[in-house]
Amino acid sequence: MKGKTKNKKSTFGRICVYGASRMGYNANYQKAAMELGKELAARGINLVYGGGSNGLMGAIARIVHDKGCHVKGFIPKSLIPRELTDDSIGEIEVVTHMHERKHKMAQMADAFIALPGGYGTFEELLEVLTWAQLGIHKKPVGLLNVDGFYDSLLSLFDKATDQGFVTQAARNLIISAPSAKELVGKLETYVWNYESGFVWDVKDQTPRNE
Repeated sequence: MKGKTKNKKSTFGRICVYGASRMGYNANYQKAAMELGKELAARGINLVYGGGSNGLMGAIARIVHDKGCHVKGFIPKSLIPRELTDDSIGEIEVVTHMHERKHKMAQMADAFIALPGGYGTFEELLEVLTWAQLGIHKKPVGLLNVDGFYDSLLSLFDKATDQGFVTQAARNLIISAPSAKELVGKLETYVWNYESGFVWDVKDQTPRNE
């Protein structure tokens, strides 16, 4: 592996990062993805991601891989022509469908981070956040809020809380920061203080910390 870094010890072995298969119009999105990749590698944190070579997914995966940490990607066969180029990054596992992809990503990860993205990124973020709310897992969930990209979503969460649809304890499950260093630092020091009251059959649930 190229560019092996001297890593700081982290409480996380692997972080799952959700992000777009496009770069977006703001150059700061790509910059933030690369900075997050450098921050993960500096802390010795391996990457779990959607397996694509393009867009923000590819940008962070390339940095983490080049800095000497392990990169594991999961990609459905149907998305290979769109998201995976000949320049694949790290260890790529082809899966049959989106549910399997999300299952395996969540199962491997110790925490989750969402970069800017579109519907797919939003859906993945909200699913793992819902799993946290339901008590299916106790893994930190973070937003890299680059240039206020997620301000409107965070405002919606606040409105749902104000209107009685989300408890304040559940609202506090989402962690956000404008920079990679600040966000990873917050995730590292996050203390789980939420109980759903539900009991799940671990065998039937995806992302459980045991």
